[in-house]
Amino acid sequence: MGSRERQLVLDLPQRQALAREDFLVSESNAVAVAMIDGWRHWPSHCAVLVGPPGSGKSHLVEVWRQLSGAKRMSAMELAESRVPELLALPALAIEDAPGTALDERALFHLLNLARQTAGKVLLTSERPPVSWAVALPDLRSRLRAAPTATIGPPDDGLLRGVLVKLFADRQLSVDESVISYLVRRMPRSLHAARQIVAAIDEAALVSKAEITRSFAAKTLAALAEPGLFGDDD
Repeated sequence: MGSRERQLVLDLPQRQALAREDFLVSESNAVAVAMIDGWRHWPSHCAVLVGPPGSGKSHLVEVWRQLSGAKRMSAMELAESRVPELLALPALAIEDAPGTALDERALFHLLNLARQTAGKVLLTSERPPVSWAVALPDLRSRLRAAPTATIGPPDDGLLRGVLVKLFADRQLSVDESVISYLVRRMPRSLHAARQIVAAIDEAALVSKAEITRSFAAKTLAALAEPGLFGDDD
């Protein structure tokens, strides 16, 4: 069962590794990583990170938060009355924009304040700003001028590296055939990779079984039942 043996399965939360060195870079996310690493040199006070669910946006936001000291919040929490307090720190990450009811005036005033105070605002979204239904012309212009980096769905190389790292984080050494099998059949999502590795680890501990390709296949089939896979950013 890999490199360890445990007699009890403890239902303890796994710490999510969200440091810069924990983020694996591939062709699908290299432009986004470069934008985050070079945040001090953005040509604007605002930048936009775009990607599908499970592509790693939240991880990059956390990387940026650690680099810049930024506060993070959801776009749904944005309100005009909160604008001054939101930029009390020099950086702010606003996730899941535009949300279902974007406060456009609040965002416009926030971007103006960031420009006046040399602050930085990072927006994340599943869609580029050009596709948002923004009514305020000045806000629409600001968003379209903001540098935007898009994260694509994870490619095979990235998924393979993430799976190997996730198993290693749990002190599990698995055969290459297991990794290859999972990469070919799993959803194209980093969140799915975390779910799969956690489920395989738990199932192996319960049954005291070796993690073979057939064991991984059985666990993946159980996870693939409707509603069991969910995506984060």
